[in-house]
Amino acid sequence: MENVTRDTIVRLRAGEILREIVRTLWYLRAILAGLLVLFILLTFGMYHWGGPVETLNRNHSTPEETVYFCAITALTIGYGDVVPTSTFGRIDAVLLGLMGVVLTGLIVAAAVRGVQEAAHRAGAEAGR
Repeated sequence: MENVTRDTIVRLRAGEILREIVRTLWYLRAILAGLLVLFILLTFGMYHWGGPVETLNRNHSTPEETVYFCAITALTIGYGDVVPTSTFGRIDAVLLGLMGVVLTGLIVAAAVRGVQEAAHRAGAEAGR
């Protein structure tokens, strides 16, 4: 007896992959909405109690600069042009960074699942 393996080449379409990614993100909408609310609360806390200042002239940051700082921190970029000056602000910045890592992980997981589901469906169609 000989083992026969059947290799099938499956062509994935970008539209199918994107559709599966969006479907997965839709399933995660409650978690994503919770992370958005957490981001808004942490940004509010940073502006009022975090003492964010511009490093160039040491002025208190405007609301727009605080949102910018929180977004850059959540994306784990951290340019350093706006910094928190209070203990609360530093803890807030750490929480923003952790939240950003979780958000990035969820989006990457959704993308991986999208590719896997699209490949599975294309493989099932190719096997018919």
